[in-house]
Amino acid sequence: MKHQLKLTTVIFTLISNPLAFAKEKHPHNHAHEDDHHHEEPAKKGPNGGQIVQSKAGFAFEVSVDKQRRARVVFLNKNRQALALAAQSIQGIAGERSAPVKLIFAKGAEQDANVLISDKALPAGDHVQMILTIKTAADAKPVTERFVLHLH
Repeated sequence: MKHQLKLTTVIFTLISNPLAFAKEKHPHNHAHEDDHHHEEPAKKGPNGGQIVQSKAGFAFEVSVDKQRRARVVFLNKNRQALALAAQSIQGIAGERSAPVKLIFAKGAEQDANVLISDKALPAGDHVQMILTIKTAADAKPVTERFVLHLH
């Protein structure tokens, strides 16, 4: 009887205390969905953009210009821009319900080492991106999926 009383007390305490079942609070004040996972804070590149470390061993920076076009610069180990050779990128940005297909072309003059998207990114501060990157004309394409944080 004494054991049953303790068990009843524990169950009653858990049911009556809403904090016992509360979800863990996030330390920041963003709206989150249940399926949201935390990402490390985005590292800033030499142009103030987000650095993405490729699973293929290279790094690149993605920034956005005033027309919301994506700008990609390949980086060396010291986070300095590399000269463009035969790198090429195609991609998709935005939500699955309204994707924006992107083709990147080499910039001119001061942007000679930058691949710039042909279209603007969709609205929003957090843009889903899938880029297919070739580091050389005969290289195997690498697909990178990430969220571009624009704040």
